[in-house]
Amino acid sequence: MILDKEKTTAPIPPVGADGEQSLSYVTEQIITTENEEINPSEENMEEILRQMQRMNDPAYLHTVSMNELYETVYQSRPPVIDGLLYSGTYLFAGAPKVGKSFFMAQLAYHVSTGRKLWNYDVHQGTVLYLALEDDYQRLQERMSRMFGVEGTDSLHFAVYAKQLGAGLDEQLEKFIKDYPDTRLIIIDTLQKIREVSTDNYSYANDYEIVGRMKQFADKNGVCLLLVHHTRKQQAGDRFEMISGTTGLLGCADGAFLMQKEKRTDLSATLEIVGRDQPDQKLHLKRDAEKLIWMLDRAETELWKNPPDPLLDKVAAIITEDSPVWSGSATELAALLQDAIQPNILTRRLNVKAGELLNEYQIEYSVKRTRSGSFISLTRKTV
Repeated sequence: MILDKEKTTAPIPPVGADGEQSLSYVTEQIITTENEEINPSEENMEEILRQMQRMNDPAYLHTVSMNELYETVYQSRPPVIDGLLYSGTYLFAGAPKVGKSFFMAQLAYHVSTGRKLWNYDVHQGTVLYLALEDDYQRLQERMSRMFGVEGTDSLHFAVYAKQLGAGLDEQLEKFIKDYPDTRLIIIDTLQKIREVSTDNYSYANDYEIVGRMKQFADKNGVCLLLVHHTRKQQAGDRFEMISGTTGLLGCADGAFLMQKEKRTDLSATLEIVGRDQPDQKLHLKRDAEKLIWMLDRAETELWKNPPDPLLDKVAAIITEDSPVWSGSATELAALLQDAIQPNILTRRLNVKAGELLNEYQIEYSVKRTRSGSFISLTRKTV
């Protein structure tokens, strides 16, 4: 019997000043099999009702046990640029006129075309670049100087947008609806879309602003890159030079910091920190003619996950000739010829679902039935 393709997954919980995790996966869906009834049992119905009563209690606190954590497939954070930029919300900070906008144009062009950026692989998708400190004539001159006149329909520019709380959210939602393959949204600069407030630079206000942007990025599975300025004062931690309070960086998924020793230099350093990537420091050089940033060297070798023998075995059975497999965890363990308990196999694949998709292009889903776990593996078509 072929089951529907709905996945038992949990989304990345949005993070904000008052964000809570979704309770949508609290109730367990009852999946039918050939030998099972469609309706849930009385015991399951009673448990669902007890759970609903607990949730109606004002003092209810939703928790997830360690076992439940391993039994759930959470949505992964797919890379936009491998090892450099992922879905989520990032700050890109630097002094005025240091070359941030040229670097933004370079990122936007490479993501929209899928062309490799230096030694980093790029995943192609639609890009929205809100160049709010520019005009279209300047953008035309900049892009043609950097990349010639061969363009792409996957890169969209805007020189005006509404502010947060005054229509920007709706504008971005509408753009993603019109272009569902959107991967990257650049807002240059953050200050242009901030709400007018007498409390602009309090920790709570900074955290709330980035939190709202992060909630939007996580909900839509895109990367939101916020361009911002640094202040003149030096700091022990360079990232403390980002203008505003630590609430900006505290809520963001990562940050880029571009610096020059002298404003007239054609070289710069780019430091990168993030939740889902190793810290990096890149040394860049700027082409004086095209104004493109080129990678001179990286201070640290980019760390990569070691190969996982289990995922290699799974990938070996999901090929172009046989792109789909479905069955029980017991059947999969036997097919893999791996001495592993079916429940442990399911948990390991739950944890590795994102890596299986990003590294091997295999979509994994699992559903619980009364007789055990039903697993589906599908080779993703490009």
